[in-house]
Amino acid sequence: MGAYSKNVAVSAVLMVMGLGFCASLSFAQTAAKAVAQPATKAATDTTKAATAITYRALRTADGKPDLSGIWQAMNTAEWDIQAHDAKPGPLVVMGAEGGIPAGLGVVEDGPLPYRPEALAKKKENEANWLALDPVVKCFLPGLPRATYMGFPFEIVQSAQFLAFAYEFDFASRVVNIGMKSKAPVDSWMGWSSGSWDGDTLVVDVSGMVEDTWFDRAGDYHSDELHLTERYTPTGPNSLLYEVTVDDPKIYTRPWKMRMPLYRRLDKNIQLLEYNCVPFVEELMYGHLRKVQTPEELEKDNAPIEDPGGKYSPRNTLE
Repeated sequence: MGAYSKNVAVSAVLMVMGLGFCASLSFAQTAAKAVAQPATKAATDTTKAATAITYRALRTADGKPDLSGIWQAMNTAEWDIQAHDAKPGPLVVMGAEGGIPAGLGVVEDGPLPYRPEALAKKKENEANWLALDPVVKCFLPGLPRATYMGFPFEIVQSAQFLAFAYEFDFASRVVNIGMKSKAPVDSWMGWSSGSWDGDTLVVDVSGMVEDTWFDRAGDYHSDELHLTERYTPTGPNSLLYEVTVDDPKIYTRPWKMRMPLYRRLDKNIQLLEYNCVPFVEELMYGHLRKVQTPEELEKDNAPIEDPGGKYSPRNTLE
């Protein structure tokens, strides 16, 4: 090969390498710009993309989407439904294990629209979480908190009813399709009537006691709480959960939470017991324990006096 041909070949190789470098640089700059977008925008875009997916769920015998299964939320909404930084927990002895993980939040459209006086109560709740949160004392969590508090829950479905069983504290409720009646009395898990909007289960929840909270950060509601839940299948093992909260006594306008729920695919998956009642007996009733003097303790622990042999093994058998 002549010198001229060699120069042409070298030039061609250098040109290809240069084009490749420019393309790589352009790709890197594009990627950097994408990474530089705010996390909130990225999260919003991801959510929009997820909801844009057209998925036709498996059907039940009556032709409705089959929502049966064991589901669980994977987020930090139990600690705080709003965006929050990581911070230490209230128990110093727990160290890193007792810390509160950071979260992007599940509330749409900014901070919760508290009325001024209600916001002061929320801050008081948060400052006194361990003393005031009903869940700490093993009361039922209410809705929507039972959905995302870190425990799985199961949906069992028929044509007229959907039963929701939650692992925490044996909480449960029944969604009655087409029910028009109102709650006869307020309760911890409310009164749920359902309907179908295409492939979406819509649940109207009312009649909840005012004692439940939305999270450990003290976000709360009044006895006028009204929820509209929506469960939409987005894949064979995922649901989109949306809930609109309306409580004019506490908030200036309705607001919404949104999150995915995931089917538990563990081998032999089933709901287990989290019977927390024995866990809180000392917390709630320990102060009622009788304080005994050393003399009283000694007397209580002394052997039973049985001078006549009434309680001897022989006489007991007789």
